[in-house]
Parts: sequence; structure tokens; C-alpha cells
Amino acid sequence: MTVRLVLADDQPLVRSGLRVLIADHPDLEVVGEAATGAEAVQLVRDVDPDVVVMDIRMPGMDGIEATRRITAGPTTARVLVLTTFDEDDHVYDALRAGASGFVVKDMALDDILTAIRVVAAGDALIAPGVTRRLIADFVGRPTTAPERSPRPVEGLTDREREVLTLVGRGRSNTEIAEDLFITVATAKSHVSRLFTKLGARDRVQLVITAYEIGLVKPPH
Repeated sequence: MTVRLVLADDQPLVRSGLRVLIADHPDLEVVGEAATGAEAVQLVRDVDPDVVVMDIRMPGMDGIEATRRITAGPTTARVLVLTTFDEDDHVYDALRAGASGFVVKDMALDDILTAIRVVAAGDALIAPGVTRRLIADFVGRPTTAPERSPRPVEGLTDREREVLTLVGRGRSNTEIAEDLFITVATAKSHVSRLFTKLGARDRVQLVITAYEIGLVKPPH
């Protein structure tokens, strides 16, 4: 299956570099480009891509507001944010807005392609080495944006809470299966039910929920 992409970045060279790289990979296809957040939002409405590769800093509507509008809409498009390590504050806001993950602009281009595929498959991806710190800090941070309502967790079974805890610790489906002595298919089924019950778009939101309700404690 081909992953359909929208590239949103105000720097033409960045979009061009990604587009040239993507052209060599038949499982990826660029179906639109945007130079502003507003253009990105409109493009998603017009072409309904699978993934939006979103820069944070853009003129007019920035990538965070564009992400918020895209994820609040009827589309199933997932947003992969492009950032730099000195923009943590923006990353927190992007996660709150519904981004499925972020990558760093100076990562190897092949790693960015891998990130696109991971996000398209429904998993969350955060740049290696900062996941737990970033999510833990994110959960505890105040925000000027309106807080979303807490996800309803009362209806979770004991097994689903176990699975949510392991997702919060960054465990993959295969690792969850090994930890709980179940099949990978069963682990995937539990994670899918968590998506439905918690109204989560992807694993990053499950991780955040696990921290918010105390199943996983922030590192000290």
C-alpha cells in the first residue's frame, strides 16, 4: 500500500529534498506541498493524505495550530512534526495538538523515511533517546492551550490496564506479548481496543494517558 504524503514546510529546499528522496521509494507518494499551516489544513481537506510531514515554524498559521485543526477534523491523516532539539516547548504543544510524533530535521533522511512509515502504520515515533523524558515532562507541564478532557479509563479491564502500562513504558507489541505470555496478535488486539476505548489516535496518546492516570511514573 502506498503512503500518501503532504509536505508542509516554508523552506522550498526542505520540501524539495524530501520530495526527491521520496521519489525513489515506490511505497511513498507526495500528493501535495504546503508553505504555510493554512495551506496544509486546506490540502488535507482536498487530498486526504495518510501522513502530513509538518514543520513547526511557518508564517501565518504555524505547524502547531495546523496540527490541531487537522487532528480535530474528520480526516485519519497523522501528523509527523519536524523539529530541532532546542524546541522542546514547541514539541510539547505539538503533542497536545495531536501530533503522532516528531523527528529532528538534521536526522538522516533515511531515518525520516522510516519515521513516516512508522507513523503511517499507526505507531507513534519520537526521536530516539528522548521519549521518556519528553513525555514525562510533557505530562507535567502547564499549558495555555485548553486542556482536553481526561480519557475515560474506568471501563478498562485489568489486562487492558496491564497493556496500557507496558505501552506507557515504550514496549512494542512483540515485547508486550513476551511480558504477558500472550501472542503478538492478542497484544495487538488489546492495543486496538485501547485505541477505541480511550479515543486515542495512536500510541503516543496511549503513552500520555498512562502517565496522566499514574500507571507509569515519570523518571526522576
